[in-house]
Amino acid sequence: MESLPKIQQPHKRYWRFSKQDFFPEPSFHNFGSYKNALSQTPNRLKNRLFSRSSDTSELIELKKESENEMKLCLTWWDLIWLGFGSVVGSGIFSITGQETRNDAGPAIVLSYAISGLSALLSVFCYTEFSVDIPVAGGSFSFLRIELGDFVAFIAAANILLEAMVGAAGLGRSWSSYFASIINNNPDFLRIKIDSFVEGFNLLDPIAVVVLALANVVAITGTKMTSTLNWISSIISAGVIVFIIIVGFVNGKTSNLVPFFPFGAGGVFRAAAVVYWSYTGFDMVANMAEETKRPSRDIPLGLLGSMSIITVVYCLMALALAMMVKYTQVDVNAAYSVAFEGIGMNWAKYLVGICALKGMTTSMLVGSLGQSRYTTQIARAHMIPPWFALVHPKTGTPIYATLLTTITSCILALFTSLDVLSSVFSFSTLSIFMLMAVALLVRRYYVTDVTLKQDLGKFLVCLFIVIGSSVGATVLWSTNVKGWVGYAVTGVLWLLGTSGMALLPKQRIPKVWGVPLVPWVPSLSIGMNIFLIGSLGKEAFYRFFICSAVMLIYYVLVGVHATYDIAHPDKQKSLIDEGKDSSDQVS
Repeated sequence: MESLPKIQQPHKRYWRFSKQDFFPEPSFHNFGSYKNALSQTPNRLKNRLFSRSSDTSELIELKKESENEMKLCLTWWDLIWLGFGSVVGSGIFSITGQETRNDAGPAIVLSYAISGLSALLSVFCYTEFSVDIPVAGGSFSFLRIELGDFVAFIAAANILLEAMVGAAGLGRSWSSYFASIINNNPDFLRIKIDSFVEGFNLLDPIAVVVLALANVVAITGTKMTSTLNWISSIISAGVIVFIIIVGFVNGKTSNLVPFFPFGAGGVFRAAAVVYWSYTGFDMVANMAEETKRPSRDIPLGLLGSMSIITVVYCLMALALAMMVKYTQVDVNAAYSVAFEGIGMNWAKYLVGICALKGMTTSMLVGSLGQSRYTTQIARAHMIPPWFALVHPKTGTPIYATLLTTITSCILALFTSLDVLSSVFSFSTLSIFMLMAVALLVRRYYVTDVTLKQDLGKFLVCLFIVIGSSVGATVLWSTNVKGWVGYAVTGVLWLLGTSGMALLPKQRIPKVWGVPLVPWVPSLSIGMNIFLIGSLGKEAFYRFFICSAVMLIYYVLVGVHATYDIAHPDKQKSLIDEGKDSSDQVS
């Protein structure tokens, strides 16, 4: 995978906006051809529903849609700091105090360890795929290869929406944090419009400016963005080390007693919440196409950054728990108030600057990752392929970046943080769970190679693993007492995973592989389903409503565009039929 065929660069202008650039597929040639395509929707949908892509298609064929190559400029050093910059935002400063005070107490350190383990399991799955298939699409490409077009589209559309909503939320948070430092009023820099609906009536131009600047930097070049990120992240890491050292020096072990004031339930409730402090590494996986040596750099970068972040988070949580009794932790500004309590009032500004820096680099890396994700979706023609074009000089997908930037800026300008947070849902956890499923499918099923009886046994085992994980989650979410139900679901999970372990593997990783398959991905499935079950019902409503809207788009546009690309031999006949139909209408 280190050296792939070069893309033949066509002699076309980059800045172009014709209908052919947006809808080149025969189904959209004219109104008649679109009518004919719609009449074939059931058959096309059936075809695409079970259609799987291939490594070669994602690595070579689809890249031609971009016309120019992205630049191979990232090393393991860049990826480690991209991971750090993407993941370590304001969450550790805002969520830790809240969960220490309300759910976990001093055991918050175990909550971070549990969430870190779950994230690390997902990182293992992402790493194997990224090494084998180093493309810009990340999870979209991986799911498309193993679980098919339809699953990949629904999953990718949801996570892309969530990423843009998350970027808008970061912009609003940045504005709030900055305003609070100046005036102690988070809405100080916002413009209130009384005639607008509540929740959309506080315009935030600062959030728009910050988002726009981050995306302009991302457009100018990947290497420059990465350099800015790792320089600022090293400075931020120094501040974090200072916080940890001061916390331990001024801490008291007596503050750690009682260690489990809210019991095991509180630890797991807090783990579900603090998990969001670990999200963002999937955006780094989208940078695989621009990595110089994927087989070396991606494992070092992804696994290295997540391991470091897990240790850092646990130490920061422990430092806070030692500095302040959990009953006295401030839920809004835990670290700042803790420093004031030991006479270091000036340190709160360090915390504020570190949080602002974290949000800024999260926006930078998020911009890189979201645009690459969008690029691969466009390469597959699920959205207009115009968005897949890569600029010949910058080596970046400018159109894709503009799409995600404009959407995020509009959301950030009008929408309040509480509305954005209610939209934020379980799409990320769902994709992490699907990635573990896809890894198992990749190891145990190869088309036209795997025997039918082996496929049947694998599907049964997979169903048992998922079903038992859902069962345990339901028991926990409904507060069922006793150990019998958990014992039954635990035994079923062990049986399903053990049964899978006895089946012959059909594919061996080419360079780097997840260890202890099927145990690691099976555990990842269980942990992600458990965390999904801890979310509120609003998250489920949002997911299903947005998925329904995306399904309508897929049926009307996506399925026809991808069908045309997959069946080029039928393109001419469809155009001819469309012309005949148009002539009859005339």
